[in-house]
Amino acid sequence: MTTITGLTASDVQTKRAQGDGNEVKLKTSRTYNQIIIKNVFNLVNTILFMIGGMLILMGRYNDAFSSAGLILVNAFVGTVQEIRAKRQLDKISLLTRPKVTVLRDGQEQSVDPAELVRGDILIARPGDQIVVDGAVVDGRMEADESALTGESDAILKNVGDEVLSGSFCVTGTVMYEAQKIGDESFANKLTATAREFKVHKTPLQKQVDLIIRLMAMVTIFFGYLLLINSQIYDIPFLRNIQLLAIITGLIPVGMFTMTVLSYALGAVKLISEGALTQESNAIESLSNVDVLCTDKTGTLTANRILYNDIYPIAHDMEVVKAMLADFAHSASVTNKTSEAIVNALPGQKRTPADEVPFSSARKWSAISFGDGDHKGSYVMGALEMMRPDLGETTPEFDQQVKALSDQGLRVLTFAYNPDVTSLHDGEDPVLPPLQPLAIVTFTDELRAGVEETIAGFQKAGVQLKVI
Repeated sequence: MTTITGLTASDVQTKRAQGDGNEVKLKTSRTYNQIIIKNVFNLVNTILFMIGGMLILMGRYNDAFSSAGLILVNAFVGTVQEIRAKRQLDKISLLTRPKVTVLRDGQEQSVDPAELVRGDILIARPGDQIVVDGAVVDGRMEADESALTGESDAILKNVGDEVLSGSFCVTGTVMYEAQKIGDESFANKLTATAREFKVHKTPLQKQVDLIIRLMAMVTIFFGYLLLINSQIYDIPFLRNIQLLAIITGLIPVGMFTMTVLSYALGAVKLISEGALTQESNAIESLSNVDVLCTDKTGTLTANRILYNDIYPIAHDMEVVKAMLADFAHSASVTNKTSEAIVNALPGQKRTPADEVPFSSARKWSAISFGDGDHKGSYVMGALEMMRPDLGETTPEFDQQVKALSDQGLRVLTFAYNPDVTSLHDGEDPVLPPLQPLAIVTFTDELRAGVEETIAGFQKAGVQLKVI
């Protein structure tokens, strides 16, 4: 790693002058003017406005309001909600814009991602976000790409492997070269796709539009015949207007009006509940939902894990609690589980002899201490992932784990080896034979109103699938 010096200051200036800076200009697919025109002056609205104008000329103001006034109300509601949706979508960004560490002139520097250029050498350590696409040039790490792919398993990255912006370094340290920057990066392309506006008409809208278009064509045909007739027989203008108003009655204005009114009322209700609606027809789409797939953490739960209790298997309660507390306080890379222990149990921060941070692929973390009262290796994680190293467990132990899990608790196993202090075979993490110390339980705090919400879905016949 010492032979890599990164770009020089002059290299950075040259590349920025060549347009190789990490500048991003993301826009939604529609402007405010386009939103207004789409909602107010579409084909159906234009036809109804023409009918309303004719009715006004005839002095039938009430009829004019019923045919065109409600359309204006719907257009206003649609415009407001789409502008609101546009503003929210404009804020979408997978990158949190943290400071990043870059190697320039052989020295580490902390810079804003906007100051990066193509060819920069960046350094990623546990917890750091990958802010541009590139390739690993030195080191090794496990990357969390769940924000991009939805897959929670950590991905091992070695020299030459591609790294994607929007992912995170979970374990290890690497240097990677910035190759795709600005709008070219994976995260920014994904963000641009998320911001795109696409119109999807519902089945009801398609049917109503078809009927109105057909009847409008019939009306235009009869209107043309009426124009010819008025020229032949010299019919007065006012009489022509009256006849044309009768002909336009062929268009089922009431059907369209009731449809858009229902959409508008539904959209107002959704907005009042804080929902983001781009199109008022979302109310019809929601009415057809029969299966809802949802995440658990952060969706059904408040994403706050709380320490619940510990059930010692070996040693007494206080000794095992002290071991667990020191284990959590000594971790160099924390997660929500270890933070819950730190917040609940006072402990001593010790210097580990070796450490394997938690990863979603392994589902355990480990720390070893080379001396002191707690010498040895300590591991906490999911029982099914640690079982090969635990050997045979007693039926009572397995029954207790199952009973606690059935209560809805998050159940982890805490184990140790008092004689082994190495957790790696070369660069690969390896667990020694373990002895169970305790069962540790945690609770996930449910979001307010979750039970009522789930009950409401069940009452409406919507199946809830937790993924």
